[in-house]
Amino acid sequence: MEIRQNVVMFVGKGGVGKTTMSAATALHFASHGEKTLIISTDPAPSLSDIFGKDVGDRETEITENLYAIELSFDEVLRRWKEKFGPEIYDVISSFFDVDYDIVDYIGGAPGIDEEFMLDYIHGIFREGRYDRIVWDTAPAGHTMRLLNFPSKFIGHLEEASGVYMKAFNYMERVKGLGSKKKKPVFGIIEGWKKLAEETAAFVKDDKTVGYIAVTIPEFLGVSQTKRTIEELKDFGINVKHLIINNVIKKPDCDFHKRRMKMQEKYIRELSEAAPEITEIPMSADEIKGAEKLRAIGRVLFG
Repeated sequence: MEIRQNVVMFVGKGGVGKTTMSAATALHFASHGEKTLIISTDPAPSLSDIFGKDVGDRETEITENLYAIELSFDEVLRRWKEKFGPEIYDVISSFFDVDYDIVDYIGGAPGIDEEFMLDYIHGIFREGRYDRIVWDTAPAGHTMRLLNFPSKFIGHLEEASGVYMKAFNYMERVKGLGSKKKKPVFGIIEGWKKLAEETAAFVKDDKTVGYIAVTIPEFLGVSQTKRTIEELKDFGINVKHLIINNVIKKPDCDFHKRRMKMQEKYIRELSEAAPEITEIPMSADEIKGAEKLRAIGRVLFG
């Protein structure tokens, strides 16, 4: 498997090994001298368990060239309020007499975590502190909502601008207040729109962001994977790499022989799902620690 993009997103349903494949990939990059950050936004993160080192909401050094972070919803919300809170308050207080607590209320709205998650990762990429960013995403449904959010947000801002303009014109006529705040507030709205447009372009830039689907050769895993790949394609994103995890290669009992036959059927179903497909053999041991991750990396990258 050859990956040229600076940002690599691992997608797939829960429980198929996304975190393991993400960690193995990040360690591979780091071992080859590339400063790498692995980010987990999974609601049930397990980077700490896999690396055997506490990973939290701050960038933590795992080994030479490798850093990790687990972003919780609370931390995402805190960073979102820190970055956007004052601007949001300026916009809302232009219409209503409200306390700053309104920012906390808005922070709980659906989609806020998706909005800032993408903005955060895009920001790290723009800073250029890392050669590679590996993103261990949440299960597939959440990821698709996240990727769709910038486009929806742009649509909202385009509609909202007209509403805000009418409101300001009314305030200007009736109360003489509109002209005082129109320019700065509309500047904020235009800034949000530009940010959303840049983020939408970022996630679709196949020279910068690569998508790797991870699955297992079972009915639910295969069905979800095919659906995710098609949804990404409709969104303008082509998945170039597919990893099929937990493949039985050397059955040593009747049970494993039957499972392997079942797996072969599903692997054939996935044969045209992506240009490059890598099979990861089922392991008798738990995959955790650098040695086991490097072994996975050798299968992935040769």
